[in-house]
Amino acid sequence: MTDQQHDDMAARVAATRAQLFDTLDAIEDKLNVPKQIGIAAAKVKQRADENPVPYLAGLAAGVVVVGGIVVAVLRRR
Repeated sequence: MTDQQHDDMAARVAATRAQLFDTLDAIEDKLNVPKQIGIAAAKVKQRADENPVPYLAGLAAGVVVVGGIVVAVLRRR
């Protein structure tokens, strides 16, 4: 094997190793649930800051649902 062939092979091995590390990092990021929750929360917060109306409507609907459940439970007693 010539020095040029050796250098070419070493460069391909290094490139493959770098690609493998990038792939493993991407897989780790996808499987890291706390990190994914943080990313999702940041996106929701950004969208809510830009247009809060849908989020406020969702919050109000949630309050109505929970309130309805509480009233239904209290009436059964």
